Amino acid sequence: MEEDTRFTRLCQQIDSYGPEGVALQARLTAFAAVGPTSGGPGEWPKALFLRNYLRQLGVDGYIEHNAPDDRVAEKTRPNMVAWIKGTGQGPKVWVMAHMDVVPAGDRSLWQSEPFELVVDGDRLIGRGTEDNQHGLVAGLMALKSFRDTGLQPAGDFGLVLVSDEETGNKLGIGYLLEQAADLFSPEDIIIVPDAGNPEGTMIEVAEKSILWVRLRTVGKQCHASTPDQGKNAFVAASHLVVRLRELYRLFDRQDPVYDPARSTFEATKKEANVPNVNTIPGEDVFYVDCRILPEIPVDRVLEQIRSLAGEVAREHGVQVELEVVQRADAAPATAVDAAVVRALMSGIEVVHGKMGVPMGIGGGTVAALFRHKGFPAAVWGTMHETCHQPNEHTLLSNLLADAKVLAHVALYGS
Repeated sequence: MEEDTRFTRLCQQIDSYGPEGVALQARLTAFAAVGPTSGGPGEWPKALFLRNYLRQLGVDGYIEHNAPDDRVAEKTRPNMVAWIKGTGQGPKVWVMAHMDVVPAGDRSLWQSEPFELVVDGDRLIGRGTEDNQHGLVAGLMALKSFRDTGLQPAGDFGLVLVSDEETGNKLGIGYLLEQAADLFSPEDIIIVPDAGNPEGTMIEVAEKSILWVRLRTVGKQCHASTPDQGKNAFVAASHLVVRLRELYRLFDRQDPVYDPARSTFEATKKEANVPNVNTIPGEDVFYVDCRILPEIPVDRVLEQIRSLAGEVAREHGVQVELEVVQRADAAPATAVDAAVVRALMSGIEVVHGKMGVPMGIGGGTVAALFRHKGFPAAVWGTMHETCHQPNEHTLLSNLLADAKVLAHVALYGS
């Protein structure tokens, strides 16, 4: 009964944070924290505001591990860790959010100024409101609710606020994990509130391997009226595109944790070949995007692509060159019964009245960096996935509900 009363108090406190949640979103959106890789100034003005906010909350611990970067005026990129102490009756709980945002893109597609928050009923509209200020502000509200009620979480409860997530993580959580991996433990509950579904039920625990391949067929250019004098690289490439569909048959393993449950192998981007209609191209380039179940070695997929490319090259008398554009081998999955999953499922059921569902995805997330280091992590949030889009938005009601789930996790542990 006492525990139920304590959580009720936290929820009532979080319900009072609606105006402050809006005000925080407005301040954070205005910073336009685009990283230098994307032509922006970086995250420091936003980080200084958050540093001051955390100090006003009265956190028990605070450290920074800022990554060198000569491209920004401050010569570093901020990475901050703050926490409050728990009773010692449960595991540490970490909420990791990123401070950087993507550029606004085409301003004509926005119905308002991207870096000025617009409140439309429950909707908070602006660049960064969902990605990742939704999770960041929810984490702040959960932390603040403990301070304002005088309650303590079961274990230490902390926020990890990093840079550079949108452009590779090397100067963000990647740097932090290199410099201060001892902050974390495999027993900790690590939540990355950076993706989710509108129901708030998806708990991402695993990711497929990513393999992007550039394939260049090289034949012989000639006039289209005398095709026998050349080797049509476009035709050969087209045959190879079709032949690569055999990868679905060769690697047909299914895993219901993922959606889709199979590996995927899709031809995507195609580069221009010749500018005029009456020339047979001597060169053609296309790309394949592979999302591979973790149980399937990426090297085996590469071997099969090379083999199929070799067959097409011999059949059409062309050369086929293969280049790996991107490769990210899947990190070990977070177990579906891990402490972080159990804790999130309990909080989701209490707050949303629904059952959380552990799932795997085809894309890559920052949680993979934790998993590669041996720290189970889960990605979760109540979101409509408008990130990177014009008129990006989140719902204030979802933000406050997610703060309650995070507070539940911190109060009870696993």
